[in-house]
Amino acid sequence: MSAVEAGIADKVLRVSRVTLGEHVYRDLRELILAGQVAPGDKFTLRGLAEAVGTSAMPVREAVGRLSAEGALEILPNRAIRVPIMTRERFSELTIIRMEVEGLAAQFAAERADAAQIAAACAHHERFAAESRHRDPDGAVALKANKELHFAVYAAAGMPQLQQIIDGLWLQVGPVINLDLRASGRRLKEVEAHKHHARLIAALKARQADEARAAVAADIRDAADFILANGNLPSASI
Repeated sequence: MSAVEAGIADKVLRVSRVTLGEHVYRDLRELILAGQVAPGDKFTLRGLAEAVGTSAMPVREAVGRLSAEGALEILPNRAIRVPIMTRERFSELTIIRMEVEGLAAQFAAERADAAQIAAACAHHERFAAESRHRDPDGAVALKANKELHFAVYAAAGMPQLQQIIDGLWLQVGPVINLDLRASGRRLKEVEAHKHHARLIAALKARQADEARAAVAADIRDAADFILANGNLPSASI
C-alpha cells in the first residue's frame, strides 16, 4: 500500500469510527430519553457493546459524552450507572425546565407553521386518547408525551435552546418516564392532557404567554405528583 493509499485508509477508518460513535451515542441517548432505563440502573462497557453490537471503543466515547451531559455516571469500579435522582436535584431541574421549556413554547407559538402545529396536535390526540382509557398504557402515553413536547420545542426554531432542553431531559427523563410507565394513575390524577390541550390552543391562537404558562403548569404538576409519591431519596440521607 502506498503512502497516499495508507493516508486515505487512515482517514476512512477515522471517519468510520466517528460515524459509529455518533450512532452509538444517539442510540444510548434515545434509550435514556425513551424511558428504557431507570435511575440507579447499572451497565458495563462490555454489556453495552454487546447490546448495540459494536466494539467497546465507540461505546466508551458515547458514554463519555453522556456522562459529561449528566445522563450517565462512571463509578470508581468502571461500572456505568444512570444517576440517582434526589428530591433536591429534581426540584431544581423542575424550576429550570419550567423556565427553559416555557421559553421554547413561547417562541413556538410565535413561529410554528401549520404543519408543525398539526404534528403537535396529532401527538396530543394520541396522548389524550390513551389518558381516557380505563387502564392507560404508560409506554404509549410516554411516547406521545415526549413527541408532543419535542415537536413544540423544535417549532421554536432555536437550536441552541433545543440543545439545552435535550440536556435537561437526559437528566430527568428516567424519572419522568419511569413514573409514566409504572403509574397510569398519574394520567388520571394530574390530567396532563388538559395542559396539553391548553398548549395546543395557545399555539393555534398564537398566544405566546399562554403557551409558556401551559408548559410550565404541565411540568409543575407532573413534578409535584412525583415528589408526593416519596420515591426520590433526599440528598441528606
